[in-house]
Amino acid sequence: MAELVPRLTARQAAGVDPLPVEPAELAPGLLHSLRREIRALPDGTRLLLLLAAADQYPVATHAFLRAVTAGRLDTRPLEAAEAAGVAHASAGGVFFRDAWTRVAAYETGSPADRREAHLLLARVLGGKDETTRRSWHRGAAALGPSARLAAELRTAADRARAEGRPALARALAERAADLCSDPVEGARLLARAAADAWCSGEPDRARRLAARTDNSALNGVLALRAGNAAEAFDALLTAAVRQERSADALELLALATEAAVYTGDLRRCREAHVLAQWLDLPPSGILAALACAVEGRYADARVLLKGTAGRCGPGGEPGPLIHSGIAALMLGDHTRTVTATLRAAASARARGIPGTEAQAMEFRAYADFWTGRPRSAEAAAQEALRQAHAAGQDNGACHLQAALAMFAAVTGDEEACRERAAAARSHALAHGLGLPAALAQWALAFLDLTNGRFPAAAARLRALAGFGPGHGHRAIRHLATPHYVEAAVRTGDTRVARAAHADYHRWATAVRSTDDLALSARCRALLAPGTEAVQHYRAALDLHARGTRDFERARTELLFGSALRRLRQRTEARDRLHSALEAFESFGAPHCAAQARAELRALGTALTPATSAPDPAAVLTAQQLMVARMAAEGATNREIADRLNLSPRTIDHHLRGVFSRLGIRSRIELVRLLGASP
Repeated sequence: MAELVPRLTARQAAGVDPLPVEPAELAPGLLHSLRREIRALPDGTRLLLLLAAADQYPVATHAFLRAVTAGRLDTRPLEAAEAAGVAHASAGGVFFRDAWTRVAAYETGSPADRREAHLLLARVLGGKDETTRRSWHRGAAALGPSARLAAELRTAADRARAEGRPALARALAERAADLCSDPVEGARLLARAAADAWCSGEPDRARRLAARTDNSALNGVLALRAGNAAEAFDALLTAAVRQERSADALELLALATEAAVYTGDLRRCREAHVLAQWLDLPPSGILAALACAVEGRYADARVLLKGTAGRCGPGGEPGPLIHSGIAALMLGDHTRTVTATLRAAASARARGIPGTEAQAMEFRAYADFWTGRPRSAEAAAQEALRQAHAAGQDNGACHLQAALAMFAAVTGDEEACRERAAAARSHALAHGLGLPAALAQWALAFLDLTNGRFPAAAARLRALAGFGPGHGHRAIRHLATPHYVEAAVRTGDTRVARAAHADYHRWATAVRSTDDLALSARCRALLAPGTEAVQHYRAALDLHARGTRDFERARTELLFGSALRRLRQRTEARDRLHSALEAFESFGAPHCAAQARAELRALGTALTPATSAPDPAAVLTAQQLMVARMAAEGATNREIADRLNLSPRTIDHHLRGVFSRLGIRSRIELVRLLGASP
């Protein structure tokens, strides 16, 4: 790292251009010293190390021992490598000191020696299931362009891709492009190699390969995952028009739909829908549904979404399964969302596509959150965020940061909420991502709402309604309507709230979502005077009983209990508030629990504090629990911050929250408490 950083260009350091991926570019000084160390070894030792390196780098083919036998090579010279600490031999083969030494051992060999090593390895890979690895060595041994070898490598890459090995497919396709004399076919192979690199979690290599070809489809996909979403939409739509195969055009239109959803410019969905009709292609269910929703045809949108949501059976491709989960989420069917996204993640994992696995978990987190599993949601989002960063999925990581901001708002972690929201909005606004920008704004508004800052919450959500594409999102604004109505009623401004509720109710009625209808009834109760509100609250709770959004059910009970207290219906008010309090404590939502306690105290109810030691897993958020465990193991705040990619100040804030929730005052007590918990 110390050698790499000074060598970066200004654009690379800023994250605009991809980082170097070849070892010689990453650390030339280190490789130079390692090559000198390898050259000091005897000729026979270097030859064996070259053969072992060719067998392992950049494609592992597991043929070294057979090659040694076939070539009648003496392995005793490896003793010199062991004595020098460069590598050691065992019954399983040669193990290098580190990956850099392996690269140096390969690059120190002459071109002729490398070619001989690859030919020997290709000769011993004769099994039926070794065709792909044999093709790699044949291609690596080639002296120049060869249409026959390029075709063989292309076939091998297709085979590796079908087997769910995108890293191997990338190496094969890239070598095929190097050996291809046809520039058009070479560009096509480079584009395929770039896509494979992206799927295997090598984003910088993918960008460098993409830069060698003018492929609007590829550039659109890369922009969708890590660039400007509006530019991604334009590139993908252009590519769809150019496609000769309708299946490819359909896939590109589906990706363009994702880009439109990210931007928040749902009019683009209508544009893509019109293009699909012009190309005489059946548009995806989500694309057609969003086009209907933009035009206010909610009933038609429901039919299309229901069909897409139903296609979530086992064994499907990850992309369609993710779309199924999104459709179910829009319908308020959170159980099906969890099923579809978990299957999508499993499918992506089986195919070796880590970035798509993280993408699936983006939407699973919503379902876990709304169904009253905030800790599960936070844990899933944290893991997906790690995967998204590792795979170069910057836009997905931004979306997850916004989701984590919402979870922090629910669990009462104000500083983490603000930090996550700021990070999400900063990236979102720079890349035209209206979805995470709006979600982060909603998280801050919900934080204000649960802390009693009603004018601030109403102002944030009112502003959200006015934000255009790239800054806001119609779907998030719609989902936030119940919170806006609550905040607006608390500030006495009901005119705009009534209009917002009318549109929300129309959607809830059209899609027949029990949860959305329950929230609509709650909005009606908040907007109704005096005793008239009671019947609407009862209707809301009846609907909640048949739905899945347990967290919002608890909030409805809190609001109902508060209304009953003001109407002097003390007995039922107490029951409702106690039920809400228990739910909030179960969810780990301290600010909402504090509101319920305040209402109970206003009724004159004495609240008995718990006397037994709390269960850390029950009272801490997922992130607080991770911080607590690391602190109990002796890690400093800075060490914890480095591990979790947070600031030391945020870790200090987390620890203060941990101490407060557990009723302790020192790390010593924390060690004792965590040591006693299972």
